[in-house]
Amino acid sequence: MHIVRTALASLWLMLLAACTAVNPDYDPAKPHHTASGFKNNYAGSVNKKFSELVQWQIERRQQGLPKLPAQPVSTQAPDLTAIRNYTKPANDQLQTPAITWIGHASMLVQAGGLNVLTDPVLSERASPFSFLGPKRAQPPGVALADLPLIDVVLISHNHYDHLDKASVLDIAARSAAAGSPTLFLVPLGMKSWFTDLGIKQVVEMDWWDKQVVKGVEFNFTPVQHWSARGFGDRSQTLWGGYAVFAPELQWYFSGDTGYSKDFTDTRARFADRQTAANGGGFDLALIAVGAYEPRWFMASQHVNPAEAVQIHKDLGAKRSVGVHWGTFELTDEPLDQPPKDLATARIAQGLQDADFSVMAIGETRLLQPRTKP
Repeated sequence: MHIVRTALASLWLMLLAACTAVNPDYDPAKPHHTASGFKNNYAGSVNKKFSELVQWQIERRQQGLPKLPAQPVSTQAPDLTAIRNYTKPANDQLQTPAITWIGHASMLVQAGGLNVLTDPVLSERASPFSFLGPKRAQPPGVALADLPLIDVVLISHNHYDHLDKASVLDIAARSAAAGSPTLFLVPLGMKSWFTDLGIKQVVEMDWWDKQVVKGVEFNFTPVQHWSARGFGDRSQTLWGGYAVFAPELQWYFSGDTGYSKDFTDTRARFADRQTAANGGGFDLALIAVGAYEPRWFMASQHVNPAEAVQIHKDLGAKRSVGVHWGTFELTDEPLDQPPKDLATARIAQGLQDADFSVMAIGETRLLQPRTKP
């Protein structure tokens, strides 16, 4: 354990090293652009000092954190027949949308006739190494080989628990072999990472950029976070969430985020198309609820469940599902703690379980198709 923490501390130090790179996408007219990368709208940088990392590691070791979960995270066998049989109706009737939780931030969303996968990480570790780094607590809810052909992959940012080389290569290879290449929507600055792997169907997106795929609209939205993939590349590529508009489902994916005004900004951005006459706000929001302790270290970059509930309200979402928990041991709370804290926060803010819930890994949930009043 000491070796692991020493290696991670060394990696963090190198990530915080001064960056001399030039941002090829730099647009001085955009406040979140910098000459060397990107920054947040309301917090600028959320960098932590190396001394703070050391302090955290010392404290968690002294306190024996994280504690073991009181019970295993709930899992269930996937409904592969239903997942594979999803298709867009030929008569343009609204298909029943469905979501399947693969684990962590990876969710299969089937809506608008598309199979969309968020932040696919299906490898054993969320790490650049096969022998070191956070290890899965349980297998993916759906194995890579059992996934349907994926039409669109949404990447929120390049951290290893959100972007996995082996997973994206497998998804791209299988879809290409079937003659239906997957489109990867990625934050600004990340296209070259994919093309270097031989993946060509890639579109980079800046905040508020829009991409339409077979009638489904994908919007890249600001959140408060940061990026880094290797040594000295901190915040050189962008990060964000996605607002997706399909005829039968309007949905949102937060990626990783600290709490900020970005969510009320997102609601305001799409207010004219989410009036009561147009069917209301997001039918579904996938919001991160895990990796939040200790707050003094994590608050600027990861929301806790109480803040996640506030995001649900800020977005005006009809219902939300908590993601980014229960799979990788990343921070100080036990793997099974986020749903407990979410229940407490939900009650405190007057919401019902149906308003903001969690899923079992592997579970498929059918959603009510969106209709206008």
